Amino acid sequence: MDPLTLAMLAILAVLIFFMFRNSQKRKREQQELQSKVAPGADVMTNFGLFGTIVSIDDEDNKVELQTGPGVVLTVHRQTIARVVEDTNDAADNDDEDATDDTTETDDAQDSSSNGDNKSDNA
Repeated sequence: MDPLTLAMLAILAVLIFFMFRNSQKRKREQQELQSKVAPGADVMTNFGLFGTIVSIDDEDNKVELQTGPGVVLTVHRQTIARVVEDTNDAADNDDEDATDDTTETDDAQDSSSNGDNKSDNA
């Protein structure tokens, strides 16, 4: 067989492999999202609406979202883009990162004051 034909077949096989791999990854992510979607979960829709799930109708694929006090909207279940995690946990992680950054900055300032910097010696 011609080497060019073999190369083309190999490239085709690699493309097919990646297509199946991405498809399985998307399915797995969708299943994880659907397992997190339950009444009481804070979610964001595809169109940027934030709310809390009040109820889920599996037969009609509808979800009732409470977006504010006394405001309940009905949307299709597939419009739920992601489950919003607790923002307090994210804020705590940001505070820890900021503490680490200031420590690194202090260390950098200490080493530059030792005269190691060439601009200080000039």
